[in-house]
Amino acid sequence: MIKFIKNFRKDEDGAVTVDWVVLTAAVVALAAIAYNQVRDGASELAGNVESALSAVKVTTPDI
Repeated sequence: MIKFIKNFRKDEDGAVTVDWVVLTAAVVALAAIAYNQVRDGASELAGNVESALSAVKVTTPDI
């Protein structure tokens, strides 16, 4: 039984899977945070562009 416990403790096959799961979760979380930041900035920029363009009067020359 002691030998089984020592071998089980040394076995690292499952550790790689855990590492990949943690790494994938971190990448997904960072992507979600980046998406929210970009979305908020893009919405604000679109509002600023809309305000600037609505204040401009476009005239065409009479020919």
